Amino acid sequence: MANWSTTAFVFPGQGSQQVGMGKDLAEAYPAARQTFVQADDVLGFSLSRLCFDGPEHDLNDTINTQPALYTAGIATLRALQSELPDAVPGFVAGHSLGEFTALAAAGALSFEDGLRLVRERGRLMKQAGTQSPGAMAALLGLDADQAWAVCRQASQQTGGVLVVANDNCPGQLVLSGDDATIEAGMALAKDAGAKRVVKLAVSIAAHSPLMESASVAFREALAATTFQPPTVPIYGNVNAAPLTSVDEIRTELDRQLTHSVRWTESVQAMIAAGAARFVELGPKDVLAGLMKRIDRNVPGAALNSVETLRAFVQENQ
Repeated sequence: MANWSTTAFVFPGQGSQQVGMGKDLAEAYPAARQTFVQADDVLGFSLSRLCFDGPEHDLNDTINTQPALYTAGIATLRALQSELPDAVPGFVAGHSLGEFTALAAAGALSFEDGLRLVRERGRLMKQAGTQSPGAMAALLGLDADQAWAVCRQASQQTGGVLVVANDNCPGQLVLSGDDATIEAGMALAKDAGAKRVVKLAVSIAAHSPLMESASVAFREALAATTFQPPTVPIYGNVNAAPLTSVDEIRTELDRQLTHSVRWTESVQAMIAAGAARFVELGPKDVLAGLMKRIDRNVPGAALNSVETLRAFVQENQ
């Protein structure tokens, strides 16, 4: 019998989208299919068609990517719970955009309200990216202190903005900033001994001060959205600690746009609180992969297809 109280459900952020996402689940599970139908109705266009058939260029546009990943995550969760109704986790968390999926999974946000919110978040982030263009780059082989030192040095060189946007796992960090300072930071990171420095295929400087214009408008959307206290402990990206009240949730989601995603610390905090296995619900297996680098003694599984979901259900009946 599965021990759900020591299970953490985690939901991925941007970069996990792919054409075809959710299609096999929607064909196999009525609960997943209904989730995509619901999303199409709320948004007033066929998000399901975009997820299932593309085109890839449109799916990768942040205004579409965010609601697509959110919907796919909830569709996977509902498919799982249609087979295992007692599959209520002891912990939830989401990486960046995935935090909204986690909030819906924890009962803090209705599916419809969360969907409208992530669509608006995507729109505002896209707009902020036009107003304050920037870029992001992944660093492999440096620790967080070294990466922050690179950011400070690059910012001094250019007078621009560069921050650590994501601390994904030991040795894998993502920088975010304006174009000139990203280039300076990439060169400095190589000099500092980074094994790899890879510019990411994004046109916005997410989780940096360059998102400030989005943050101001997004605050209004958050104020107009109904939240409930979560029924499951949800660990926030900004503080890597549980969000227990509606006020804390609103503050977290506001600050998250311009602050770092402390994923390594969030996972470590859940493990310290008793999480003994992690289950990723979404199109790929990015977070399950990071688990191996954060703590190889804690198992991670990814539910990203009918095949993986059926196998998981069989193991946990």
